[in-house]
Amino acid sequence: MTRTPLELQREETLTYIEAMLGQLAILARKERCDMLTYLIEMAHMEVSDILRGQRPAQLSAQTGQRSTAVVEKQRDAPS
Repeated sequence: MTRTPLELQREETLTYIEAMLGQLAILARKERCDMLTYLIEMAHMEVSDILRGQRPAQLSAQTGQRSTAVVEKQRDAPS
């Protein structure tokens, strides 16, 4: 399946975020900021899961359930 330019850009952006969070976690750990390290690592795990397709990118505002509507909308958008 061919990915659209929008999907490729999204993946590139998320990959960048993942890399930056990894670097921030190293800095926070070095400074012994335990809670900050934990929160950054959780964000890093979240973006990693999104990139691997194991977790939708958005939560539904009303139900608190994860929604794939944005991803599906992007996928269905004309290129």
